[in-house]
Amino acid sequence: MVKLKGIPAAPGITSGPAYILGKEDFIVPRSAIGAERIPFEIQALEEALINTRKEIVSLQRKISDDMGQEAAEIFDAHLLVLEDRMLIEEVISRLKKERLSVAFIFSEVLKKYVSVLSRTKDEYLRERIADVNDVSRRVLRHLLGEKKRGLGDIKDKVIVVAHDLSPSDTAAMHKQNVCAFVTDIGGKTSHTAIMAKSLEISAVVGVEEATKKIAHGDMLIVDGSAGIVIVNPDEKTLKEYVKEQSRYIELTRRYSSLRDLPPETLDGKRVEIAANMELPEELPSVIEHGARGIGLYRTEFFYMNRKGLPSEEEHFQAYKHVAEKVKPHPVIIRTLDLGGDKFVSQLEVPHDMHPFLGWRAIRFCLARPDIFKVQLRAILRASVYGNLKLMYPMISGIEELKQTNLILEECKAELKKQKTPFNDKLEVGAMIEVPSAALTADILAKEASFFSIGTNDLIQYSLAIDRTNEKIAYLYEPAHPAVLRMIKSVIEAGHNAGRWVGMCGEMAGDPYFVLVLLGLGLDEFSMPPVNIPEVKQVIRSVTMKEASEISRKALTFSTGREVEDFIQKKFKELSK
Repeated sequence: MVKLKGIPAAPGITSGPAYILGKEDFIVPRSAIGAERIPFEIQALEEALINTRKEIVSLQRKISDDMGQEAAEIFDAHLLVLEDRMLIEEVISRLKKERLSVAFIFSEVLKKYVSVLSRTKDEYLRERIADVNDVSRRVLRHLLGEKKRGLGDIKDKVIVVAHDLSPSDTAAMHKQNVCAFVTDIGGKTSHTAIMAKSLEISAVVGVEEATKKIAHGDMLIVDGSAGIVIVNPDEKTLKEYVKEQSRYIELTRRYSSLRDLPPETLDGKRVEIAANMELPEELPSVIEHGARGIGLYRTEFFYMNRKGLPSEEEHFQAYKHVAEKVKPHPVIIRTLDLGGDKFVSQLEVPHDMHPFLGWRAIRFCLARPDIFKVQLRAILRASVYGNLKLMYPMISGIEELKQTNLILEECKAELKKQKTPFNDKLEVGAMIEVPSAALTADILAKEASFFSIGTNDLIQYSLAIDRTNEKIAYLYEPAHPAVLRMIKSVIEAGHNAGRWVGMCGEMAGDPYFVLVLLGLGLDEFSMPPVNIPEVKQVIRSVTMKEASEISRKALTFSTGREVEDFIQKKFKELSK
């Protein structure tokens, strides 16, 4: 039995046989051809390109039907590669000159493309390597007459293990056959992780050398909530996890009955429970799990996998759609938060030596008001169609907040001049995810309508921990006394100024921490939709007096470990 640790990408506990999905790196022989073969080889290339195009367009239609047009646009880049005239002409030119098989020439030309892309400093172009490789494998498969062993062909229930999954691979998954997946690489913001959450398939990514440590057919347990993969578990472990899986399923079933009940304590204290969301296609999941609004609508996805920037109309239509679907509940749109561990693409954000501390989020938006104003105008226009709110990421001080609000006022003036309607009383909040913002929350409250605490970054910056560095992951402590004191300070500063305070970081969706956060007076908890039922259950099982006492006691400990031990003990007591 081997226990592997990775990054939790999508929750749930699943067991089953491993299905190793190879990279399909075809070995193409160097075969000489006669001059008389050249027309036939060119014809074979044209047919392979046509068949590949049909394959991708068909897949794109399926994804559009299942997950929406936005997700299907991932394949636009694949089609662009197929239609690249320079690439095709180079293949034909070399074919005529070198008189080698078209499959060999094609594979050589594509390798050269990948090599050039991997050396460029342009992040958008480097991100195209996966698209080029995916298209290359598809075309070669047609040229060589190979049959793909694809995810769509899997007939039995399996757990897919792969080095990585291309967007097309992930999109082709059928929930009834692929019950989980594990990858060597990837992070929480990768395409793979985003789509896994949409499909609600348990997933663990970033499991180092998983494809080497796991063999085809190995029995696996995947705990997508904890980021753990157990290979060939012994009988005792298997029984424990089967029991744990049954408990998870039973809890999910039981929690679903809470969907329409209010998120309030036993003594009637009401808080708000909202969902974090990335794509409009996640709305059914948001509603199904009983969220009362969107506490964090990330907008980075609009800028990914495309050559140009999204237009104001594209932004507007997306925000309007979500606002109308969720009203009368609120939707908090976080403006562009690019940089750090987020995707960078056509916006030409330079590579920073310390990306989390560099030119990112609101810093980028203030430097590029031409891009920022497109989004702000779209949000303002959509604000008349529902209960929209606006939130700025990574605010570090009052001057930054004032500058940002001035740009917003410019947008309002432009819309007024054009007689375009918008909600002039749109609430504008600040994400508190930098220590300087947390410590000056009383000052920021003069310019912000509300706060939302982004604990993922707040913890990282407060404890000086790079949360993507696995070697120091043990130092990432949400329960660290410094973090708890900072959260308490922000909530108090917000309340003293008459502002409500929410949280959209991972802590808000962790049932253990909910007791402490509730006691500290947090007004809104926003989290991935699948976490909502359990968090609501916790809130409905305690009185405010009990929660306040737990918070007060938690703040007296000296270490994060002591705090965690204490709140886990209280959690178990209340769960009995």
